[in-house]
Amino acid sequence: MSATDPAPTADRPARGGPAEAERTRRPNLAESVVRALSERIRAGAYRPGEKLPTEPAVMAELGVSRTVVREAMSRLQASGLVVTRHGVGTFVCEAPSAPVRFDPVVSVEDVLAMLELRISLETEAAAIAAARRREEHLVAMQRAVDDFETEITAGRNGVDADFRFHMQVALATGNRYFEGIFRQLGTATIPRTRLDTTALSAEPASSYLHRTNREHEQILDAIRRRDAESARAGMRMHLANSRERLRKANAIADETETAPGGG
Repeated sequence: MSATDPAPTADRPARGGPAEAERTRRPNLAESVVRALSERIRAGAYRPGEKLPTEPAVMAELGVSRTVVREAMSRLQASGLVVTRHGVGTFVCEAPSAPVRFDPVVSVEDVLAMLELRISLETEAAAIAAARRREEHLVAMQRAVDDFETEITAGRNGVDADFRFHMQVALATGNRYFEGIFRQLGTATIPRTRLDTTALSAEPASSYLHRTNREHEQILDAIRRRDAESARAGMRMHLANSRERLRKANAIADETETAPGGG
């Protein structure tokens, strides 16, 4: 340890110690728990509406920590396989009998319409999440932010991590209707799944996506601080920024097409 390194304490273990090793292993451990439980759900071992084993039972059976189990449960929630009712337990989701259908997002107009809907829903969801979030929600949001950063640094679009961040905000509300609507919308809430919106931005794609993730971090910070007003404002700014960038890009494209000699 160098002279500038802080001395290890109970809250700040030495580098390379057990706590750091646990953080390094946690994503793989959580993924193994997700795999084990999702396979059982799909095989019918746990039926729709049935309660999953308790956290201590999963910990004992799979030999993992409580933090790993909670992260795995958050991922299962984000995938739509389970729903957690605070103080009651985690249950396998019922298969929807008549799911809401949405037309594919294929045009700039579709993206703008989707963003209008998201602004109306997610600004309040962020404020409620700030008041009701639990530690496992913060862990899952931070994981999504970190995964998004890794994806876009590697040159990918980060859609899955982007969706998981917003899904965790919905889950943190504790309101099953916010959660249900967001699940029905699915990754249609992230227009990059169908339309390369980064190509419409005046800035490079990587800069556009890094800026998007900085906005995620600001929302997460407000939710962590239980600052409902800042969370609401941050989410509104995040989605409104995307909407305004697309509006401007679309207007420029329209002017180019209608100008003499335009396509």
